[in-house]
Amino acid sequence: MADPSMICAVLQPVCGFINEAGVPAATARGVSSFACIKRNLRDLTKAMEDLQAVEKVVRGQVALETNNLNECHPQVSLWQTRVLHVLVDPIVQESDQLFQSSCLCSSSLSLRKRYCLGKRVAEMLEDVDRLIREGKQFDTFASKRLPDSVEEQPRTKTFGFEPVLRDLGKYCDSTNVSIIGVCGPGGVGKTTLLNTFNNELKACGRDYQVVIMIEVSNSKTLNKAAIQSTITDRLGLPWDDRQTEEARARFLMKALRRKKFVILLDDVWNKFQLEDVGIPTPDSESKSKVILTSRSVDVCYQMGAQQSLIKMEYLEKEAAWELFRSNLSTQAIAAIDSSGPNNAVKQHANAIVQSCGGLPLALKVIASAVAGLTTPSEWSLAMQATKHDIKDIDGIPEMFHKLKYSYDKLTQTQQQCFLYCTLFPEYGSISKDQLVEYWMAEELIPPDPNRGHRIINRLLSACLLESCGSDLEVKMHHIIRHLGLSLAVQQKIVVKAGMNLEKAPPHREWRTARRISLMYNDIRDLGISPECKDLVTLLVQNNPNLDKLSPTFFQSMYSLKVLDLSHTRIKELPLCSTLAKLKFLNLSHTFIERLPEDFWMLKKLRHLDLSVTKALKETLDNCSKLYKLRVLNLFRSNYGIRDVNDLNIDSLRDLEFLGITIYAEDVLKKLTNTHPLAKSTQRLSLKHCEQMQSIQISDFTHMVQLRELYVESCLDLIQLIADPDKGKASCLQILTLARLPSLQTILVGSSPHHFRNLLEITISHCHKLHDITWVLKLDALEKLSISHCNELEQVVQETINKVDNRRGGIEHNIVQRSGIINGFSEEQEIHCMVEDAYNEHVKGYQNKTENEQIKGVHHVGFPKLRAMVLTDLPKLTAICNPRDFPCLEIIRVERCPRFTALPLGQMSDCPKLKQICGSYDWWKKLEWNGKETIENKYFIPIKDED
Repeated sequence: MADPSMICAVLQPVCGFINEAGVPAATARGVSSFACIKRNLRDLTKAMEDLQAVEKVVRGQVALETNNLNECHPQVSLWQTRVLHVLVDPIVQESDQLFQSSCLCSSSLSLRKRYCLGKRVAEMLEDVDRLIREGKQFDTFASKRLPDSVEEQPRTKTFGFEPVLRDLGKYCDSTNVSIIGVCGPGGVGKTTLLNTFNNELKACGRDYQVVIMIEVSNSKTLNKAAIQSTITDRLGLPWDDRQTEEARARFLMKALRRKKFVILLDDVWNKFQLEDVGIPTPDSESKSKVILTSRSVDVCYQMGAQQSLIKMEYLEKEAAWELFRSNLSTQAIAAIDSSGPNNAVKQHANAIVQSCGGLPLALKVIASAVAGLTTPSEWSLAMQATKHDIKDIDGIPEMFHKLKYSYDKLTQTQQQCFLYCTLFPEYGSISKDQLVEYWMAEELIPPDPNRGHRIINRLLSACLLESCGSDLEVKMHHIIRHLGLSLAVQQKIVVKAGMNLEKAPPHREWRTARRISLMYNDIRDLGISPECKDLVTLLVQNNPNLDKLSPTFFQSMYSLKVLDLSHTRIKELPLCSTLAKLKFLNLSHTFIERLPEDFWMLKKLRHLDLSVTKALKETLDNCSKLYKLRVLNLFRSNYGIRDVNDLNIDSLRDLEFLGITIYAEDVLKKLTNTHPLAKSTQRLSLKHCEQMQSIQISDFTHMVQLRELYVESCLDLIQLIADPDKGKASCLQILTLARLPSLQTILVGSSPHHFRNLLEITISHCHKLHDITWVLKLDALEKLSISHCNELEQVVQETINKVDNRRGGIEHNIVQRSGIINGFSEEQEIHCMVEDAYNEHVKGYQNKTENEQIKGVHHVGFPKLRAMVLTDLPKLTAICNPRDFPCLEIIRVERCPRFTALPLGQMSDCPKLKQICGSYDWWKKLEWNGKETIENKYFIPIKDED
């Protein structure tokens, strides 16, 4: 039997001879893999260990992203799959077994095995090397999710809904039905039904392209804008405040007509035209559906559900009992289920369930209130509180005495906080932070925001408030709100929010009131002098035509603590010396020109909001005397600090939030130079700073909480510099550059140190900017908006280096690792096969056309960009070179007459793209190979205004 080592020794020079003789490279590699199998195995083992290490790093990065509700990038996912297949391959174990069991060179059969095994080992080594290189090159591991075709709604365990869900499914499957109505009394579970059906559509995977859930709630007037906002958001379309509701409706109808949709309209009180809000009426050809719920059968018929109406009834006894039990504690259930004669707890529980008459909302709310009761005496008291049968009650008011039991279980402070929520309009969300600010100002709670948020959680737990889609907001069920309003009358609370009032309430309603809400109306004049010495809270915000207050309007408001006049047209405040107890004042988005001379007398004021007051001419003299101010917001106010001496508001030692507008560079330098106010500055506006030619973001490092920077009308500003790695990184998230006619340069270092957290950038009226190539470095950027920049020719200026035919031109594109020389294995170098393979590689590049070489270059940047809006850019021709946009959803181009190139090579470059918006004229001129494939699916035409 031949010695294997002798055979290998003989084969080594043979390999060299084969190569020198011009034998094909494939044959040479085969002989090399045969001869060097053991060395290849050692290299493979080491490479597998390296691959496992790289895979662990990639897996960790993916886990971080998925924890943030992002989804793994498709290329990363595919790489992980390939790595898994390689790591489970048993080739190393098979090789060890073959080497141990026999000599591979003892026979012709063994030689064949050695050859096949050697070839497999060499191929596997190449695969592992390639996977290692790819894994190390990843810079984006995940991307934001596209809106799902069905957005999951809150899940609630249902009882007795099966027949209704079955009927709803049958109507949806019918080709003869397009509009389906569901009617029933308030609190019977119509919203829960829609939520459940919505989630079933998600689970069953029907072929609807989009399912949209909309809360209509048009008891007074139809909120078209809110409905259109919901549709726009679910379709991923851009929202334009400048559009009229009619124009926006036409825009949305065009978008929806291209999809097979299901629209779920919850709580419709009055008939309205679907087309008025942008919903095309579905028909049998489109196969789309509209499902609506209402308390009125007539409304369902008027909306077109004459032949497809589902009536929701109260729950049967068994289902009502199960729903009630599902909201009890384990201890309460144990007390109900305890054995023995005459179980009083179970009898009282049965009586409570019976008194609810099968109304799901009452069952849920009351069960939560009694959830912890365990003794017969406690259950007896609860039963007495809910002893009247409500099944025959007509309407909501008669049900309040049942629901009031949950209110009675609250502490006095919690009750007052709950009643405060009734001051807001019947439908819509309530900001948690705003609510807590009001509570603290009225001294319902101590000045501790955490205490307020705990009370909100208690009200949520008691089902007296409901969660919204956002963690920052809550809402109140309309039935619960009406309960609160019935109780508010006893508490001297006057609520007129969202009632389309044009005049102030009569004097008699002011006389004894403690809280008054007039928000979201159309009141034009408050030229009254109400007698209201007990008034503590007055909310008048969002009366867009209100421009006058009586000079003596505040004369008897000695107890007032909360005053909100934001989003009105008032130009001045009456004398306010009587408002000595005022703690919260919001004048944002008003036309107020100056503060009253006696404003300094508001010594207890803690929260003053003067943001976006475009006519304000007041100074800070008054504010500097308000020593208890915790929030002072002058962001984007016409009034700002013009002289460095005006910055003497150091006395505001309790200040936690400062929004400020600055009009001079020396003021900015003083504020940013370790000034005491720097640490509380969260919103900064720079406006009309004369002779300021440069801004360095590193100068703002003492503003540790700065979230938003707005630079406007600084006519001499030439450059803005984000210094690389200088000072502590900024937490800046929003940057706006507006009306800067001299701005030529925005310098961002190789590392976007101070811009790394930027989410939104808006640039407008910067006529000397030719490009903003630096945005490529902003990995967190989600929205980019550019308008009225006359010299901007390209958003990103790029040059493409053509692939060099010389050896060095290829080598720089090859990632090296230990054991790899110029991209070739050690065995290939040993056997002099590199030159052949290299020549073959060069030849392939020579055969490519120049366009193919350029297309082959991989461009990075914009990894998280979701929306790009370009308007009024007369010289813009292109955005950037073709590249991948993994998260881009919207491209909007308006009034850019020379724009002819989208930065897309093919649709796979933008896997999440939903809409391309522009005029037909622009679309026709567009030079892009892929435009025909997406015109019907993605393009939404918009009309350019003259």
